[in-house]
Amino acid sequence: MKRAVLSVIALSIALNAAAQQDKKPLKPVDFYHIPAVSDPQLSPDGKWVAYSVSTVDTAKDKRISHLWMQSWDGKEQVELTHGDEAASTPRWSPDGKYLAFLSSRDSKDGSQLWLIDRRGGEGAKVTSVKGSLTEYAWSPDSKKIVLVIGDPANKGKPNPGMPKPIVIDRYHFKQDIEGYLQQLHDHLYLVDVSTHKLDTLTSGEKDENSPVWSPDSKTIAFVSNRTVDPDKNQNKDIFTIDARPNGAMLQLTTWKGRDTNPQWSPDGRYISYLRSTSDADYMMYDQNLLCIMDAVGSNSRVLTQQLDRPVVAQYWSKDNRNISFLVVDDRQRYVANVNVNNGKISTVSKGVYSVTDMNTNASGNWVVAKSDPYTPTELFALEGDKLRQLTFHNQDWLNTAKLAKVSGFQSTSVDGTLVSGILFTPDSIPGKKWPLILFIHGGPVGQDEYAFDATRQILAGAGYAVAAVNYRGSNGRGLDYCKAIYADWGNKEVKDLLGAVDYLEKMGIADPNRLGIGGWSYGGILTDYTIASDTRFKAGASGAGSGLQLGVYGSDQYVLQYENEIGVPWKTADKWMQLSYPFFHADRIKTPVLFMSGLKDFNVPTIGSEQMYQALRTQGIPTELILYPNQFHGITKPSYQVDRLQRYVDWYNKYLNQSTPAK
Repeated sequence: MKRAVLSVIALSIALNAAAQQDKKPLKPVDFYHIPAVSDPQLSPDGKWVAYSVSTVDTAKDKRISHLWMQSWDGKEQVELTHGDEAASTPRWSPDGKYLAFLSSRDSKDGSQLWLIDRRGGEGAKVTSVKGSLTEYAWSPDSKKIVLVIGDPANKGKPNPGMPKPIVIDRYHFKQDIEGYLQQLHDHLYLVDVSTHKLDTLTSGEKDENSPVWSPDSKTIAFVSNRTVDPDKNQNKDIFTIDARPNGAMLQLTTWKGRDTNPQWSPDGRYISYLRSTSDADYMMYDQNLLCIMDAVGSNSRVLTQQLDRPVVAQYWSKDNRNISFLVVDDRQRYVANVNVNNGKISTVSKGVYSVTDMNTNASGNWVVAKSDPYTPTELFALEGDKLRQLTFHNQDWLNTAKLAKVSGFQSTSVDGTLVSGILFTPDSIPGKKWPLILFIHGGPVGQDEYAFDATRQILAGAGYAVAAVNYRGSNGRGLDYCKAIYADWGNKEVKDLLGAVDYLEKMGIADPNRLGIGGWSYGGILTDYTIASDTRFKAGASGAGSGLQLGVYGSDQYVLQYENEIGVPWKTADKWMQLSYPFFHADRIKTPVLFMSGLKDFNVPTIGSEQMYQALRTQGIPTELILYPNQFHGITKPSYQVDRLQRYVDWYNKYLNQSTPAK
């Protein structure tokens, strides 16, 4: 008997080892197989969760999202929409009869509102609007839906054979994806569910968004900047309007910063909302506080001041006593709760993972979207403080993947600042030194979290240790930490990045002779700053970055930040020159660099990469410039995303002495 038991154990160990050997590290082409799960929405009875899943159609070279339903007990799963046209933004009618969604199927005018009858049948189109339909919300009585619709270009008429000149008369005149901004605005409309009749709620020269209904279906709260020139500040306030044409409007908040994301209490007595800490005309380094006020705007108070962490979402409990919300906190994103009467804050669900979304309703059930370092986002039931997995869309490919080991670390910068990071290593081999890639997040106000990261996993799969560092300017460490880089870019962040590399070298993890660096957006900008400050890096990849900050004034979308944080160039030329030191000290750069950009990027325009490319090429430093046609700041075409990943791997392999490029 003893011999038989030992044989079974040995066989089990052997089978497990064989299964592990069959798993392969992620390669760039594996990016095609990773679905994206998002936007969970509980049915009114709490028995189903509707959500979106986007997957890559390699033949059409694009991601397409479709709607799914998952039963609360985990036993049933249904794909609701199919075909070539995407469907997104599912929302249940409060009576449970319909599931609404947005789709451009059967429409030449962009996304329209559709309804699926829960009793059976195909989806039916409700709207045929000319402008862009971006948001909507059901009235609690299920009779009407409020829509956010953008003014159509050319007043909805067909484009003339010869395009007209673009006439610009705005202070803020460029925006990524939107392009050159003209006097077009987003407004609120009402559609009757039974007749499909569309009524106008708001109009004019201001924008309205984020509509939410009062529980009695009579009033809609929304967000708008109604200052004289909204382009010149970041002010947003909360208003209410009677839910009928020509309805009376009331302004509820007057904070000069941002008041956003209003949510009615179930009894209609209160509205909770998120408020910025700063009331400056513009402040990049900021975080939201959770606030509450009476439904008419009186008795406003802050509920999360003592947290000193950003609040990013909020939902009322059905008994009106508590508000649950998401907190961004030092590499984590977790669920917390506040009692609205006594202000007591408690943690609901927190761990080495990131909760990116949540939803609840009168059923009392809670669903969250959660990711961890080894699993892309899936949906979970939140029962008390316990999580129960509901969806498994990533399981098939995860079964074949050998993922990098992920662990947290903390390093100390040269000025004594404690900095948090996350390390990816191909294997757990004690004493092994790895070629290291310092891959930097953008923002700068954001953070690297304990969530699945395909880019860093693929780089680790190619044989590299990869470090993610939450340098000063990142959120999740408090307001002072975030504001530390105000008008002082590329200084403290570089100290933090180099301090992390020093620490990983000292710990025997990073090979000091094989160091790489890279990032996208502010990560690309910090790549330029760092290689102009330190020559230790043997390879760099600067995506959507810039080194001559003076040269991008007026060419990107950040004029409001520049003039409020740095000042206009003709008055603060010395400061602009100081912040442009990667370009003016390009002769100090010895690192071979791969520059990349989307050709339609109005966020950090291509000129930023071109200038640095030209500066290095002039000096004979090995460099390449990769330009992606018809792409904005975020590269969205799947083949280009895979191409970018492959170029990263090949570039680092070329200069960090890795043997075989991953394909």
